[in-house]
Amino acid sequence: MSDLEDLDGQGPLWQQIRRALIRPMNDGTWPPGTKIPKEIEIMERYGAARMTVHRALRDLAAEGRITRKRRAGTVVAERPPERPLLEIWDIGAEVERLGGAYSFEILASETLDADDPRAAGLGLDEPTPVLRLLVRHFSDGSALQIEERLINLTAVPAAANTSFAGEAPGAWLVRTVPWSEAEHVVSAEEASRETARLLSIRTGTACLVVERRTWNDGEPITWARLVHPGDKRRLVGRFRSESTSRAGIAPGAG
Repeated sequence: MSDLEDLDGQGPLWQQIRRALIRPMNDGTWPPGTKIPKEIEIMERYGAARMTVHRALRDLAAEGRITRKRRAGTVVAERPPERPLLEIWDIGAEVERLGGAYSFEILASETLDADDPRAAGLGLDEPTPVLRLLVRHFSDGSALQIEERLINLTAVPAAANTSFAGEAPGAWLVRTVPWSEAEHVVSAEEASRETARLLSIRTGTACLVVERRTWNDGEPITWARLVHPGDKRRLVGRFRSESTSRAGIAPGAG
């Protein structure tokens, strides 16, 4: 039980237990494959009911952070956390949900003319001023994501006078600007020298790249290019066939 950290005293007990179990996973004390303490040990350490501990473990299992194996017990999972492919997620909220300390920094902020080649990602049909931002996101002080973002200032004029000092651009947009359509394009690439420097990885390291575009009633709102070290992200898409949705008929394996 000495491996179990103290609770932080914030929020429901099951969430405190969940965070106490996540911390040693994040800092490397419990690497993948490590067997975590048994439920009875966790219950005794924190004075918690079995249902409370079970809820914390069930939540961690649902997120892919732990794996329950017959005979081997409960171990730290090998795979990185998953994200639904078609979800508009807030990386800051995700880091905090997984027990990390989130921070970010604005590396660059400039207004581009519509004919600037760097504004092409928005796909604008008319001359429009564009705000370009370069942001680096951290989890527990370690670089997790590089974000290049373009914002259509005709559609979102308030962005021109927003410093983004206390709220990351993506979170600000989700909170303040409506959108009706989104597109994700997922690819992989080797880290360039500059990307490697910003993410503190080796040049040539495999990276996951997500390009995201959003529109509101056909008007481009924002484009973002999100680059992550390949071993720190996993995107998942799960779909139902139209025939299954309409008639309840299981489709054949294709």
